[in-house]
Amino acid sequence: MNRTVDVLVVGGGPAGLAAAARLAAAGAGRVEVLEREQAAGGIPRHCGRAGFGPYTGPGYARRAVAAAVRAGAVVRTGVGATGWAGPLALEVTAPTGPERITARAVVLATGARERPRSARLVPGSRPAGVLTTGELQQSVELFGLRRERIGRRAVVVGSEPVAGHAVRTLRRAGVVVAAVVADRTDGPRLPGPVLRGATVRELVGRGRLSGVVVRRADGGTGLLRCDTVVFTGDWLPDHEPARSGGVPLDPNTRGPSVDPALRTPVPGVFAAGNLLRGVEPAVVAAAEGRSVASAVLAHLAGAPWPEPGLTLRAAGALRWVTPGRLLGGPAAPPAPPLLLRPSTRLVRPTLTVTQDDHRLYERRLPALLDPHRSLRHTATWAGATDPAGGPVTVRLTAG
Repeated sequence: MNRTVDVLVVGGGPAGLAAAARLAAAGAGRVEVLEREQAAGGIPRHCGRAGFGPYTGPGYARRAVAAAVRAGAVVRTGVGATGWAGPLALEVTAPTGPERITARAVVLATGARERPRSARLVPGSRPAGVLTTGELQQSVELFGLRRERIGRRAVVVGSEPVAGHAVRTLRRAGVVVAAVVADRTDGPRLPGPVLRGATVRELVGRGRLSGVVVRRADGGTGLLRCDTVVFTGDWLPDHEPARSGGVPLDPNTRGPSVDPALRTPVPGVFAAGNLLRGVEPAVVAAAEGRSVASAVLAHLAGAPWPEPGLTLRAAGALRWVTPGRLLGGPAAPPAPPLLLRPSTRLVRPTLTVTQDDHRLYERRLPALLDPHRSLRHTATWAGATDPAGGPVTVRLTAG
């Protein structure tokens, strides 16, 4: 089946739904959202906790879906994009069979996922009882599984706040948490017991997990008995649809490379939300979805597709910066705030911006920066860049 739409949004999480709601309300024509899961809403669907404004995660997800549908967008679930048939044409698999959908604009909003055990290079056998936070939360929040199906004694691995959410989900399901193994010594406060500066070296067990070998901060090793281990954090952009469509990826974030308007270098293709760099709160992803709608509307109205612009490179203790491209020079439109994510905890670090050995900006930031939280920084120096120059380096150094 060959079909045509005006805007095709790939991904029905906070960013994709927010973009679809604004586009449909603005009269962008037929706006269609593709969600491969059986229900739209993204990660908040199975986060049964507060922290999504006045809502729990499931309530936030339902409200986002309802807003998109009420605005006139079509939200299709159980539909996955399997490949590209052209610059703005996707091949999809739906319950009714294969389709080819051609659009005037494509918004990629496929979100992020946690790095699985196989990609973390943890040796050992392949027993049952090895989960990520997403798998755990889906089991508990969506399917109501209790300790008889999950396990009786668990170890949580991770140093990010999501490790705390995993602990609380396990306890709500009646599972005893033996320990949280946190490799960082400077991470956020987590519900205990917490082994700081420790790492999981091996999984033990045949058929079912029976324990994990842990290397402690002092270099010693020991076996923690458990029948369940939950690997948390270490987020990866779900970039396969972007990569298969030839969309260049940012070398630091591994998400699509975008300019301040969230345009990729491929004309007509946009990207928004946690696909760009891994997980930020749902409200941040939704705000990017609303923001990208303005650029999509301009494109549909015939606005020219700009040149790629200047590349932003992260250096020093800066893990990534997004957007990763900038329309520089005094004639460029004002740049929106950038998101900066440090690779380690920094106290009052110095932010330096250079281009071709010319220092454009330097400032000591009066803040404590943590590797699990981004800093929003206004690029007041963007007008001083040379649009014909080399890449712009953004560097964080310890104070």
